[in-house]
Amino acid sequence: MGILLKLSQGIDAIGRLIGKSIIWLILATALISAGNAVARKAFNIGSNAFLEIQWYLFAAVFMLGAGYAFLQNAHVRIDVIANKLSPRVRNYVDIFGIIVFLLPLCYFMITFSWPVVYGAYVSGEMSSNAGGLIRWPVYAMVPGGFALLGLQAVSELIKRVAFLIGQGPDCLAHSGTDDTEDHVHAALGDTPEHNAAGEPQK
Repeated sequence: MGILLKLSQGIDAIGRLIGKSIIWLILATALISAGNAVARKAFNIGSNAFLEIQWYLFAAVFMLGAGYAFLQNAHVRIDVIANKLSPRVRNYVDIFGIIVFLLPLCYFMITFSWPVVYGAYVSGEMSSNAGGLIRWPVYAMVPGGFALLGLQAVSELIKRVAFLIGQGPDCLAHSGTDDTEDHVHAALGDTPEHNAAGEPQK
């Protein structure tokens, strides 16, 4: 389990780096949008390329940020039900969802979307709008995003199993925080050990 937890730690580090990097794409989108609006209103200059790059960047934030949202446990849950379950049951439910739904979904989305990306790249498909952008980079966000999400799902699966066998904390008890790396360090013995309930042992 120690090797798997180190693997999880590495995956989390990648997800955290990507998640914190794509924040800048939101700023870029806002600046491009503002610049395009000023150019259109003040100088009567418009550009389909500037319009399209905005939703390209939005697609990048949404797709590439999905894995980071999973790392942060910030995705949508039915909290009114989940909060009534015990920590162990919540983790069992997560394991079931990851294995039965999430990982197969990631596999199928990558498998079905990659031919579209490759076809657009080979053909040099361009936007149908005058002055628009080449299409394959935005298409590539789909397999890329689901690949990152699937990778993060493997990390989360490892952490859920580690909790259930008493070798890690309950990551579901720390929703929306950025201390997952500390949890893995704890499970690896770098900080005081945790019991099966995710509490530090005396």
